[in-house]
Amino acid sequence: MATTDDIAKLADALSKAHVGDGELSYKGKGLKMDSEDSVEDLVREIEQYQDLKALRLEGNTLGVEAARAIAKALEKKDQLQRCYWSDMFTGRLRSEIPTALRSLGGALMFAGARLTELDLSDNAFGPDGVKGIDQLLKSPSCHTLRELRLNNCGMGIGGGKILAEALIECHRESSALGAPLKLKVFIAGRNRLENEGACALAKAFKLMGSLEEVHMPQNGINYIGVMALASAMRHNPELRVLNFNDNTFTKRGTLAMAQALKHLRNIQVINFGDCLVRSEGAIALAAVLKEGLPILQELNLSFGEITEAAALVVAQPIAEKCHMEKLDLNGNCLGEEGCDALREAMELKDKGEMLASLSDDEGEPEDEDDEEDDDSDEEDEEDDSCNEASDEEGGSEKENGFINDDSPTKPTCSAEVLSFIASPTVEKLLQLGETRINVQQQVEASDPNKAVDLLLGVASLYCDDPESMEAVLETFDAVMKKCLSGSDLQSYCFLSTLLVTMGLLKGEGKVKKTQPVPGQLLCLDHAVQQNYFKADHASLLYTFLSKNTEVLKSCGSARDQLLSTLENNCS
Repeated sequence: MATTDDIAKLADALSKAHVGDGELSYKGKGLKMDSEDSVEDLVREIEQYQDLKALRLEGNTLGVEAARAIAKALEKKDQLQRCYWSDMFTGRLRSEIPTALRSLGGALMFAGARLTELDLSDNAFGPDGVKGIDQLLKSPSCHTLRELRLNNCGMGIGGGKILAEALIECHRESSALGAPLKLKVFIAGRNRLENEGACALAKAFKLMGSLEEVHMPQNGINYIGVMALASAMRHNPELRVLNFNDNTFTKRGTLAMAQALKHLRNIQVINFGDCLVRSEGAIALAAVLKEGLPILQELNLSFGEITEAAALVVAQPIAEKCHMEKLDLNGNCLGEEGCDALREAMELKDKGEMLASLSDDEGEPEDEDDEEDDDSDEEDEEDDSCNEASDEEGGSEKENGFINDDSPTKPTCSAEVLSFIASPTVEKLLQLGETRINVQQQVEASDPNKAVDLLLGVASLYCDDPESMEAVLETFDAVMKKCLSGSDLQSYCFLSTLLVTMGLLKGEGKVKKTQPVPGQLLCLDHAVQQNYFKADHASLLYTFLSKNTEVLKSCGSARDQLLSTLENNCS
């Protein structure tokens, strides 16, 4: 039975409930609605509201009996479109929540309501709670759904899968009726969805193709789930807001997201903060910023273990974005001098006010040794629910997190060319004669690691003999030109791999490094002066070389010559 105090609270709430535009609101009243009697006046108010379009019950606590009474009143409300039912079960047993949700959902279906918004955030109902709404989500009442908010509901992997199946079924049935589900806003942060839940939802997102905002922060998703989501995002061309804060991208996930962003020209807000984007990922994102994202306003790459040089590479295209309002690189590994350099770079472009605070910078990384990828142990444990999203883009995505849009077929090469590639020597190169031009045909943009190995292998043959030098430079040019002839993203990924291999950039996983020799730097010096080598590519190399001159100390004058050439090319 309701207390006198509860009834008084309810009466006061009802007196202020009508807010216009067909909305009835009890938001934040702290009402304890247990029994049918406790909601008698509320039910009467609902029944008497002729054109009820929105019902706000958030910030109260609803029991099973009270939910049934409210549901009965809603059975005649066919005009209802918006249900704001977040934070509605405080203090309730988890077993009560699905029953209450089924009552309310059943009433909406019975009434023939056509929902546009459903907010059930901050209800810790777990997978069972999702079962309480899956019939509603599959029904015609949700064929018109545009915004779905399920933030902080503890859905877990199981709930994510149930939700995905419900959305897929809703899309299937609505499409059969000629009006497919066009969900625009999806919010499901803090739900412990992990990879399996993320991969399941990715299938639904790809199917719908109508999303404009996706918020999935803090869900324990690593690169496996991130790659599946990235594959789905590229099929949603109207995306404006992408928020995956506090998940774990690492290199593979970030490269997949960068590839997806190439296809999304309406993005205004990107939040990849606290996602372990790291320096290689930041370089890939810089490439996408350079060639796309024309109306971007906010970019959050905070707390991502990004170093000074990579941050400066990101800042260059950001400063050219006319709609840009905020760049957040706080909490990275810039160091005091790096923070000053970043601020100076932004101020030189008259964009200093755009840069967020750097007060939580982690300082320069102490250990420059490569660390294994956080997800390396899981490389061979990808869930079947994720394989479909990865496989459709080709095996290269699974291996490198990088997609080759062109997917060229490698031409057949002579045994002599293959022998040279397997074990480069000057003698073999000279014996190839004019056929050495075919060496570059074995380069694939989707595999920058092999391309770099081949390039450095050729460059290591540099010597003073004129005939040999000419053959080396000609072959080096052919390979380098091929590596830089694709998109900016492909070129930047190749160059970042080159930097990692040469020890100028900290990489992920088990990285094969080579100790640079003067001949390799002299080949690079030659390449930088060629027409195919763009100024922004030179700028990228210069940024890292100038910050890591000690790594190339053994190369002496070749290092200084390359730095001078790069600096001139940048300017």
